[in-house]
Amino acid sequence: MSIIIKWGILGCGKIARKFAADLMLVTDAKLVAVGAREHESANTFAKEFAVSNIHSSYESLVKDAEVDVIYVATPHALHHEHVILCLTNNKAVLCEKAFSINQREAKEMVVLARSKKIFLMEAFWTRFLPHYQKIKDFITEGKVGNIKYIYAEFGFKPTPPVSQRLYDPELGGGSLLDIGVYPVFLALDLLGKPDKIHATMISTSTHVDRQCSIQFKYQHGAVVNLFSTFDTNLATGADIAGDQGRLRLTHRFHGPTTHVEYYPGIIDTKQEIEFEKAIGNGYEYEAKHVTQCLQKGLTESPIRKLDDTLLLMETLDEIRSLAGITYPADKE
Repeated sequence: MSIIIKWGILGCGKIARKFAADLMLVTDAKLVAVGAREHESANTFAKEFAVSNIHSSYESLVKDAEVDVIYVATPHALHHEHVILCLTNNKAVLCEKAFSINQREAKEMVVLARSKKIFLMEAFWTRFLPHYQKIKDFITEGKVGNIKYIYAEFGFKPTPPVSQRLYDPELGGGSLLDIGVYPVFLALDLLGKPDKIHATMISTSTHVDRQCSIQFKYQHGAVVNLFSTFDTNLATGADIAGDQGRLRLTHRFHGPTTHVEYYPGIIDTKQEIEFEKAIGNGYEYEAKHVTQCLQKGLTESPIRKLDDTLLLMETLDEIRSLAGITYPADKE
């Protein structure tokens, strides 16, 4: 008989609600607790998802003896504080992205988890989606050949009322950490650490990036162009081009999709790779993976490794340095 993994959720925002809904789709996983800074928020969330244990503070949640693992769904400027709180109280953690404000914070989180032998993973849901798994298989099987070029973009124009966190440097605001993290992830996951990075940004009045343009270069000849913006709505697509073929994700490359375009060699010969529509929002795949990792007694995911997360944070730090994006947390 399988072990039931009992989940808690720290934070009651929009993404927490999507995750909670998808957790119901995961066999052997049960949401038993929720924690918020205000009792009213936790109580409303608990009623919506039939959660039995309601906590009006994060400190109370992490001390809940019924909870095996906590999903941290607060803004990324608070991830370091909240993950450390969870780990200190011996709770496994799935932490939403961006994993932290900078690599220094990320290292502290990883070092503590590894020293205590407690499971910790970055909630990069894209890595676990069926279409992305298929893309990885295509590349591994040599169906695009050697990757020579990647293009990825993510952009939307916030609609009123605009969330304060998007432009607040105290909260790690700006397009790079909020949405640019997806294009950067794609390049690093497929090509690894670049040999050269170039980055520029357009600043807001609060001195965070409203647009960020990034280029990676690799000694083996690959070039990557990445872009994030709060100034306009984009298709949020991606191209992965090799010397033997090309893969194109036409819309929302980072989220669930029902098809991917594959061009085998001849550019105008298109094949549609079809996928079943996700039953939930798409978070069920990473939730299932974490549940299985904990059932096996693992302290680190074999798919989204902590070293992968540290490389992403290291790269984001370098991009910010080159583009002139700084946060108060960088000086701590």
